[in-house]
Formats: sequence, structure tokens, C-alpha cells
Amino acid sequence: MEALQQAHDARAKKLNKIEQIKELKTPQEAYDKLEQYAKDGYESIPDEDKKYFLKCFGIYDRPATPGKFMIKFRVPGGHLNSAQARAIGECSKEYGEDYIDLTTRAQCELRYLEIENLPTIVKKMQDVGMDAYQTGVDNIRGIMGDPLDDLGFDNILPSQKTLLKLQETFLYSPEWISTLPRKFNTAITGSMTNRCNIFCHDASFALAQKDGVFGYNMYIGGKVGVVAKNADIFLKNEEEVVKAFGSIIDLFKRFGFRDNRNKNRLHFLIEAVGIEVMSQAIRENAGIDFATAGMIMTTVDSDDADHGKVQLRDGTFGVHVVVPSGVFKGSAMIQVADLSDKYGNGEVRFDMEQSLYILGVNEVDLMLAEPFFLEYKSLSSPYFNHLIACAGTAHCPFGVIENKNDAINMAKYLEEKVPLENAKVRMYWSACVKGCGIHGLGDIGFEGCKVKVDGETVGGVHISLGGKLVSEGEEGHTVIKSAPLTHANFYVETLMLEYQKNKGSSEKLESFIDRVMKQYTFANIGFHMKLGAYLRDKSIDIDFEINEKTKTGRNEEFEVFELGRRLYYALSKQEAYSAYERFTNVLKGEKPENIRNLVPDIDENIALLCEAILHQKEEKRAVVFSELTPLIELY
Repeated sequence: MEALQQAHDARAKKLNKIEQIKELKTPQEAYDKLEQYAKDGYESIPDEDKKYFLKCFGIYDRPATPGKFMIKFRVPGGHLNSAQARAIGECSKEYGEDYIDLTTRAQCELRYLEIENLPTIVKKMQDVGMDAYQTGVDNIRGIMGDPLDDLGFDNILPSQKTLLKLQETFLYSPEWISTLPRKFNTAITGSMTNRCNIFCHDASFALAQKDGVFGYNMYIGGKVGVVAKNADIFLKNEEEVVKAFGSIIDLFKRFGFRDNRNKNRLHFLIEAVGIEVMSQAIRENAGIDFATAGMIMTTVDSDDADHGKVQLRDGTFGVHVVVPSGVFKGSAMIQVADLSDKYGNGEVRFDMEQSLYILGVNEVDLMLAEPFFLEYKSLSSPYFNHLIACAGTAHCPFGVIENKNDAINMAKYLEEKVPLENAKVRMYWSACVKGCGIHGLGDIGFEGCKVKVDGETVGGVHISLGGKLVSEGEEGHTVIKSAPLTHANFYVETLMLEYQKNKGSSEKLESFIDRVMKQYTFANIGFHMKLGAYLRDKSIDIDFEINEKTKTGRNEEFEVFELGRRLYYALSKQEAYSAYERFTNVLKGEKPENIRNLVPDIDENIALLCEAILHQKEEKRAVVFSELTPLIELY
């Protein structure tokens, strides 16, 4: 523990403002006044309660909707019954403008709530066994799990009961309400399919096998933008999982940093001492010499949404409901509850892609004929089936773009321009760098930003490719920075046209990126996406796509020359030089013919592009794509 103490002491010189606020009172003192605040009105609530203490109980004052609150319910593992779903829907419909957000943590949020109604909402939800305790700020948040736990064919170790045991460790306990340095996210799955983003939490327990025994490998230190590290710990049963969990949250509580809130998640403590030190501390603090990690078995990406349903062990089906960007209605949630009672087993599940399942359905076709499915599809297009978008400027003070409708509009655009069959596309949108839309894990990720266009600041996105949820997770890489939202659709269209034309019969975009796009530098991919948009905009109809095989070896200088050579040929039907070797011309005195002579009506920027890449003098040739990008910008 000495290394942990030293790391803690090195950053214990001052407390951040939130830690200073915590010293004013206990969170319970604020919560106990909720009914009084409801009687006296919004203006009677002290600033510290609005800004912090009420958030400990999932009650958020939202500056984006002045005088109105959001409440975030705790939905363990995304599991809820029809009575709970109905109560959520009724509260939303009666008190929250019929609006619900489904989140990437398989929870749900009601918005537009007035303080006068909050005690009534809290009581109504408590009557069906739900509340919002410890769902905000510096608490152990809602624990994620497999929505098909104990039901899916791929579920080896039913884990929901263990999840609830973990929850018992801290829930309602003053010892754990607002006593952590920062929020703490947890997940557990005993399934082979990753339906809960298992590798990106502060503490994760993922299905594994060691010496013929099924258990869990432990991963720690994940957060938005950072995949958790393998703690090299195998937990053989529920008792060990609970002990390991208790150990890591205690260590974080005791040694976590309380100075800079931007650098005080568990990740930064692990970064300071090293994963080996932290793993040993977990063992020592638990009093158990846990086995080293086993073979990870949660290795399959979830395809349920691509079929609209999934057969369960008892022969019934879990019917998937696509909720674009997680924007749902209270009235629709009531319908879900009714459908669950009429056709299912009274059980509903939220998932990490902001959608839901109705479980235990026998008569699937009969249920799908209900009017509800005219608005919410069981099976939508590949662009909508896995679409994620966080709250955005309409509801979040950190958002820099609207986001939810931006995501929906792009999906609609791509549906029209590049229809796909037998495909899987995961587009994940975050409205800011905080990344609540887990954009880094998407096949295509979008991170909101601001962009200057003609001297005016407009909404934009950084675009990334290649994120993964499986194989212990992987963050994507940025291919285009600061794309205006007005143009981002066109850039992604280029990528999807490549995918449409060259994908295998049922190849997922993730696999296509691995097979084709990862042969190229990220700069090349981004430039190609922009070039395709430029060619279409200027109605330059040439056959110019990314080759499925390349020999450039991810060398950007080689890639630039090869692109110029291919573009010159595609336009003129002749080579710029008579012979090539190692991505340059063999005859050094040779001069390419001016492409304007070969293509009289050529776009001047494209002509300049060819000249910059294929200049007779090698020392004057462009060697990086950033030199060329200004020639093909659409703004």
C-alpha cells in the first residue's frame, strides 16, 4: 500500500471545489428537504444543493431547461419489469413532457421536471421498487450487466444476482454516499456476447475460464476514451467477486485523488502506481491471493439488433426495439409495458445502445403487427440498429452540438444515399470531448466540436474509425478533425460507398475496416473521404476508390504519390510517368504532360492536386495529405 499512499500524498496539497462543497453538509441533509423545496419552490433551493447534493440522488438541475430538473433512475443491469416500465412512462407523461432518454449505461432519465412534482415521482417509483439513489456525481453509479442474463443461450454464468450483491455493498449506505473522489462505473457479465460494453468501466468482471472453472477476469481503470486494463485477477465465484469489488472501491475511496477533477478517476491512480501495484493492492486489501487471469470468453459482439429478435433458452424470444439516439416517450414506455404483459413475460430490458428488449414473447409476428411498431422498429436499417447519441446541447451543459438529431439526420441521409443489406454499422455520437456517447468505441465515432467556416463558428465533429467492443475493447482513431456538420454526411458517405461496393456478403463494417482500411494511414483515409465528397460535389464521375490491397505499407509519402498516380490515370487514361519503382518515377528527367491538356475541362483544384503530387522535381512534391487538403475542402 506504500506506493498508493505516496501517490495520494503527492496530490493531496489542495482540494478541488467539489470536495470543499462536500464539507458543507451531508447529502442526506439536502435530500431530506426535498419535500420542503417542493412546497417552497425552485428559488428556495440553495446553490450547493442544486449544483451537487441533490445529484447524489439522481436529481439534476439542468441549466439548458431553466427551473427544470432531470432525474436518473437506477436500473440494475438494465433489468426492469412491466410495472416499473409503466411507472416510468406515467411519470414522464404526466410530469416530464412525455420525454425519456435511454442511456448508454442501460439506465433512463426523465427531463423537464418541476421541483413541486419530484417528491411525487420519487414516491411513485419507490412503490414499484425503483429509485435514483447514488446515480450522480461522486458515487458508485448504476451497475451494468447483460440484458439477457440467465436467458440467452450464450450466458454461461448467470450474474444478475451477483450484480445485486455488489449493489448491496454500497447502496443507501452513508459510508458510500458521495464519499468517493469521483464517479465509479461497474459492469459484470457471465455471457460470451458483450452486451454491456464490459471493457470500459472503472471495474469490470468479464466471463473467463481457468483450469476448467468458469469465473470472471477483472479489468480496472476504464473510462470514456480509455479501455480498462487487465488486472491479471481471476475470480472463481460470487464471494470472490464481491471481495474484489469491495477491495477496489475501498482503495479508490482511501487513495484516490481529490485535487484536479479532470484527473481523478481511478484510471489516474492506476497510472500513477502501475497496474501491477494496483492488482497486488486489491489482493492484499481483500485478504485473498486471487488467481491470475484466465482465458477471456466474452469475445462476441452483439448482433441481436441486426435480427430484431433473439431466441431465449425457454424457446421464447427477446424482441428488440430500436430507439434512435435513445429518444423515447413516456407514452411509448407505457405501450412497452402493455406489450410486455400481453405478449411477453412482464420483463423489459434496456441495453447499452439506448434501445430495449421485450422478453418472453411467443407470438412475435402478432406483436410486431401492433401500432407501436409503426414508430419504433424491431429491425431498422443498419444505420439505425446500433445508433448511439448522448444528450447534446438541448440537455447537457457540456455539449457543443445538438447531437441526437445530428445522428438521426446522418442515419437518414445514409439510408437514402447508400442503402445497405446484410450489414452492420455502429455509429456512436458524443456531443463533446467527455464522450458520453462512447464515440471512441464505434465503427465510426463522432465527437462534437466547434469549427470556423467563413469566419463564423458552427457545429462540427471529429470523425474516428475502428473502435471495438470485443477482444478487450479498442479505441478508434481520428481520421478527420473539425468537419462541419453540414459536410460530415458527405465524408461518411464516401466511406459507406466503399463499404457497400467492396464488403463481403455479410461483412460487418468493423471487419471491413480491419480488412481494408487498416492497410492505410489515418491521414490517407480521411483525405480519401474528403476527396470522394469533393468529386461527387463537382460531378467528376471517375472510377476512383480505395484499393482492397495495397503495397504502400502505411507510409504516407508512398500513399500520397500512389493516390496522385491513380488519380491522374483515372482522369486521363494514361500514366503520368513511363515507369515506377518504390512509388516514384524511374526516369528522373521525365516530365508528366500537363493534365489540363489531356482533360480540357478538368476542375482546377484537381489539376493542382495532381501537379503537387506528381511534380517533375521530387523535392517539390507533396509528401503528406495535410498539404493537399485545402484544395478539396467543400467550405
